Amino acid sequence: MTKSNGEDPRSGNRMERFQQGVRKRTLLAKKKVQSITKDDVKSYLARNAFVLFTVMGVIVGIILGFCLRPYQMNYREVKYFSFPGELLMRMLQMLVLPLIVSSLVTGTAALDSKASGKMGMRAIVYYMSTTIIAVIIGIIIVVIIHPGKGTKENMHREGKIMKVTAADAFLDLIRNMFPPNLVEACFKQFKTNYDKRIFRVAIPPNETSVVASIINNVSEAMETLTRMKEEVIPVPGSVNGVNALGLVVFSISFGLVIGNMKEQGQPLRHFFDSLNEAIMRLVALIMWYAPLGIMFLIAGKIVEMEDMGVIGGQLAMYTITVIIGLLIHAIIVLPLLYFLVVRKNPWVFIGGLLQALITALGTSSSSATLPITFKCLEENNGVDKRITRFVLPVGATINMDGTALYEALAAIFIAQVNNFDLNFGQIITISITATAASIGAAGIPQAGLVTMVIVLTSVGLPTEDITLIIAVDWFLDRLRTTTNVLGDSIGAGIVEHLSRNELKNRDAEMGNSVIEENEMKKPYQLISQENESVKPLDSETKM
Repeated sequence: MTKSNGEDPRSGNRMERFQQGVRKRTLLAKKKVQSITKDDVKSYLARNAFVLFTVMGVIVGIILGFCLRPYQMNYREVKYFSFPGELLMRMLQMLVLPLIVSSLVTGTAALDSKASGKMGMRAIVYYMSTTIIAVIIGIIIVVIIHPGKGTKENMHREGKIMKVTAADAFLDLIRNMFPPNLVEACFKQFKTNYDKRIFRVAIPPNETSVVASIINNVSEAMETLTRMKEEVIPVPGSVNGVNALGLVVFSISFGLVIGNMKEQGQPLRHFFDSLNEAIMRLVALIMWYAPLGIMFLIAGKIVEMEDMGVIGGQLAMYTITVIIGLLIHAIIVLPLLYFLVVRKNPWVFIGGLLQALITALGTSSSSATLPITFKCLEENNGVDKRITRFVLPVGATINMDGTALYEALAAIFIAQVNNFDLNFGQIITISITATAASIGAAGIPQAGLVTMVIVLTSVGLPTEDITLIIAVDWFLDRLRTTTNVLGDSIGAGIVEHLSRNELKNRDAEMGNSVIEENEMKKPYQLISQENESVKPLDSETKM
């Protein structure tokens, strides 16, 4: 009987064990709830004060913005109203430059070239993987929902689009990686401009026509021999903004050199380490002002927003499609990737990033959010500083998951609006150019619109149709920036987990080198002293 019904007792035991486990957990939860005191609540509120204030800032900002819309403020009044938010942006952008340089130099100097090479490889593989996944999600969602059904005749247009060729944009990206002047790279980026040049093209002479024309009129003969032709040529130019890519390349190279210099590089390492620490302390001060600034940024943007009536059926469907795509990537793909690699609860990790994500939503700039992201990862999530200093600045510059998803989706939406059927080859072209263009998109507001031109040009779509989606871009830009920041942060967590062995080995090496350095320190300090102080040193060493 026991053998024939052997499965029933096992399943019964499993159920009993499961029920007992549930009972134990509920009892523990009850005890924890009952044991909560006023001091516990106070300490929780004190620990999460930044996050709670920031969330309140967003909620109050949205309510305030919609309450002030009926007053129809003019442009000047909106600018005055948004001034506290503008101050926050300026404060954060002020810290971005020294933070990128100091964090990358100290991060790469703290690791040997082998460890930093492995870490860099892991980060790049993660960036490329998540960007490609984001592009695929964007393409699948837009093809399934098909938001561009209908014509573009009744759609609202807004703004102007600058012409740019894919080849020049790619070359500009490489040029910006190697700035000729580091000081200029702090406030300018190289950008190819276009100019018109008129030149003469000689026409092959026709003997009979030339002879006839000479007989009639000498001046007419000269005009027929030459013709004026107009050509658009690329000329070197520049745009205002930090050349983050160039500074990242220089800082990584400089940090690796300092790391290989050993003792000789110590003064520089200490300098950049102190600079990084000083910047982070400034960030801690600015974080108290962030909730107020975010509140006015969001409220000001809602007040400034055009009439909601311009968002017609197709544009509304497009907005919903982008939101669905970003949510799938941010809520399903990235947490799942973190769980599969790290084997920890991703929501606890994301909970520690809440203030950085809300700041990204308010500022719509991944570079401006970088100081807050550092603070959240290092203090709330306990990510190793050597990882954050190396991974985050690079991620904020080249890892743009949300932008890549948005560009691929927007390109196919514009094709649908134009009743342009894309074949499989063109969809692959869009996915490749969207991935490449997202790397070139600087971490500044609405940079994705500039790189959109490259994506549309690659498949022969009209670039002027970007004006159809500008009306909702200010809102979608905030959402994709939040996705970008989340992708960078989860990448830091994954790279730390994968690099734990290198970090442990480096800690052991540093421990040994510190002991050796302490042993060598006395004679090193006594070199500059008088000969009298050298004599006892000799006797000590001989002993």
